[in-house]
Amino acid sequence: KGKAKGQKGKKITLKAAKNSIRITFDGRRRLDLSKMGITTFPKCILKLADVDELDLSRNMLKKIPDSIQKFQKLRWLDLHSNQLEELPEAIGMLQNLAYLNVSNNKLTTKNLPVDLNLLKNLRTLNLGLNRLDNIPTTLGALKELKEVSLFDNFLTAIPTSVTKLPKLKKLNVKRNPFPGPTQQEEHVDSIKRTETLYLVQEKDLCCSCLKMCQDERDKLNKLTNTIPSSSKKLNFPSLLTPNSTAKDNQEQWR
Repeated sequence: KGKAKGQKGKKITLKAAKNSIRITFDGRRRLDLSKMGITTFPKCILKLADVDELDLSRNMLKKIPDSIQKFQKLRWLDLHSNQLEELPEAIGMLQNLAYLNVSNNKLTTKNLPVDLNLLKNLRTLNLGLNRLDNIPTTLGALKELKEVSLFDNFLTAIPTSVTKLPKLKKLNVKRNPFPGPTQQEEHVDSIKRTETLYLVQEKDLCCSCLKMCQDERDKLNKLTNTIPSSSKKLNFPSLLTPNSTAKDNQEQWR
């Protein structure tokens, strides 16, 4: 009987918001409203627009208003794990933003604002766990980007303008329906190697490990010099390459 009531979230008061301000280890003011059960962007926090960081992650937000542009000092914005289907064009006005996390939402390619390309100081962009089937080539304008996460979407290609960003160090495109493994490797090969290959300096090894590695290297050099190249490929089951690979245990969307 009657209409079903919509889900009501927690109401955030200005006092509660002020009490949620934290000072980060580097002295920045972070407004932390994560995991508060918020369904609607709390207008009262516009009075705290001088904070450096804003965390609204792990809530139930469906929309971010254009008034977000009032946070002109904002360097760090975390909106991951909400129910966002779009981002406002006004997000491009946050010229000081260096970190933007909107992973684990319901964003589609057509609802990514063109004005994202105005975030000239952006260094980290996380768009993983969304519904993107394409990446705008305009993101290639973000020359300061160092980390881009696009995992768990519906991408079949990554624009060269993104893969060739001059400062890009990490590009995560895992679990996307690329046409074939070779094409995926083509997009991330050079970047992926830097994440999985770790070179160890001699000074970082204990004496026994260092000697073991040197001995194995000497054995390999001798075999390489004495056996013709036309011989069948050799197998060195005991060959030790210290710390040559490492598991990728970083958090996916933090």
